Amino acid sequence: MVLMTFLQKLKAAMQQNNSLFCVGLDPDVAKLPTQFKDSAQPLLDFNKAIIDATADLVCAFKLNSAFYEALGTSGLEQLKLTAQYIKKNHPGIPVILDAKRADIGNTNQGYAISTFDYLGMDAVTVHPYLGGEALQPLLDRADKGVIVLCRTSNPGAAEFQDLQADGQPFYMHVAKRVAKDWNQNRNCLLVVGATYPEEMKSVRQAVGPDMFFLVPGVGAQGGDIAAIMAAGLGSNQNELVINSSRDIIYASSDKDFAQAARQRAQATRDEINKHRS
Repeated sequence: MVLMTFLQKLKAAMQQNNSLFCVGLDPDVAKLPTQFKDSAQPLLDFNKAIIDATADLVCAFKLNSAFYEALGTSGLEQLKLTAQYIKKNHPGIPVILDAKRADIGNTNQGYAISTFDYLGMDAVTVHPYLGGEALQPLLDRADKGVIVLCRTSNPGAAEFQDLQADGQPFYMHVAKRVAKDWNQNRNCLLVVGATYPEEMKSVRQAVGPDMFFLVPGVGAQGGDIAAIMAAGLGSNQNELVINSSRDIIYASSDKDFAQAARQRAQATRDEINKHRS
């Protein structure tokens, strides 16, 4: 059996579910509905309900490792089990680990093994500061996605990312280098935040219509869907993976939390699709 690459799996999920929407599974124990307070694995049990309620509406799930690492070994086990649950019960949906990895090359070899082989993730976010040489162990995993921070959604992003170098902001150098030099296996994506649509437009123009962007910042961070769709859509009216986390998983804190998450996810997916033509 020939295994699908991350991008093949992502494109298939987009088509199957008519969706560019990604749900972020970032559960905070303190914010979970009270029914999970006595659970031995509260993050996993909460995630299962959210996954089952939204899996037919999304093109991917994204798990931020910090929320799991905060619980120590139990949290890491629940992170792994969440990925396994998705693969077993919704095998067409790719799983992204949002861990922002990067270090010197031999360290990244360890990250590649832990992320892809142990945890079973389909893609991982990385930062570019150490250069392509350091990221090579991750880039060499041609069947996996390597999602490089470019222009992020947080308010302080401009502190370094907008610094001018050779007449262009630093994030533009990152975008061009990833597209031109690092993407030899066609497994690279860029993180471009929803809160900066003008910057997204510039990045799209620089890298061309075929590179995929992971787009955080919709929902709680206030990114405008119409603006980012106008700025970032690629050649097939796809090429965007638009993520929302808190706005979906905490749509309700009551017993109807999964139903509320589904309703919010469907509304977001449908709003995105309104702007795809």
